[in-house]
Amino acid sequence: MNSSQNAPSTPTGGDAPGSGSKNPFLAIGLFIRQVLAELGKVVVPTRKELVVYSITVLAFVIVMIMLIFGLDAGFSWLSRIAFSDPDAGL
Repeated sequence: MNSSQNAPSTPTGGDAPGSGSKNPFLAIGLFIRQVLAELGKVVVPTRKELVVYSITVLAFVIVMIMLIFGLDAGFSWLSRIAFSDPDAGL
């Protein structure tokens, strides 16, 4: 574990809330240390996991597209029946 992962999550010392110090450079430094600490926790998926996740997302998107298309076609058909003039002929 490197020192950036041990960064405190709250300001300490002179930049603690209520201490009166409002140094923006200390706040920016703390923010950058916290960002680096969080980036150290990121887990990169393996190639197999990435392929499985991609296929899962694509399958879900295709299913949702078919569902929306089916609903659109069904409501279109119902609206044509409801609002067409039966004497005019389609």
